[in-house]
Amino acid sequence: MDLPPVHPGPAADQILVLQGDHRSAYVWEGHVLDQTLRARRPDDLWDFLRGRAFHACVVHCLRATGFLKIFEIGRMQLDWSLITELIEWWRPETHIFHLPTGKATITLQDVQVLYGLCVDGLAVALPQYMRAMMHPQYLDLLGQYTGFRPQGEAAVRGGSRISVTAIRQHMEVLHPDITDETEDLHIDRYTRLALFLLFGGVLFPNTSGNLVSLRFLHHLHQLDELPQYS
Repeated sequence: MDLPPVHPGPAADQILVLQGDHRSAYVWEGHVLDQTLRARRPDDLWDFLRGRAFHACVVHCLRATGFLKIFEIGRMQLDWSLITELIEWWRPETHIFHLPTGKATITLQDVQVLYGLCVDGLAVALPQYMRAMMHPQYLDLLGQYTGFRPQGEAAVRGGSRISVTAIRQHMEVLHPDITDETEDLHIDRYTRLALFLLFGGVLFPNTSGNLVSLRFLHHLHQLDELPQYS
């Protein structure tokens, strides 16, 4: 018995309104895209962290914040072809993978199981006053929380972002001085810098590849409060 051909695209486009610009549209129309997509990868950051093991005092502090496991997982080998295939099945309108076997999506439980992060807690929100802050004010806040306020070319960046390289270079200076006798204040500052890189370079990277938002500083003020947030 002859079976009718499978329809290559959506049967109805009332919901999938972005289909015209979706990568899958080119594939279904016979324009095979041989270029695989690459995720934003903070390779330099992981290389930096891998070459500088955290002191036990910093490890203890990171464990208390709930983010140590992500540092322990480190860089993972990614399959670019698989990622490209998944993107072609991903629907931004519904935030669901429309797979041949059915629909699937990423849940908070997946995040909790894979990364050990809290998904049931206070909502993460940026205060209104920080949205109106100027670049020098952000740098003052960075200096207050981490003891590091970049000067010269590293401080020229406008808006609410700063170079990841500047943060790494400062951590390189601090790293050899972290010992069992280091004061808690300096341990907290070093921990904030590590988390700052993790937030802006791993969990929420942007397309720049070398800039991290200073707005993440708001959530690094009180390290002992981090586990309370979702």
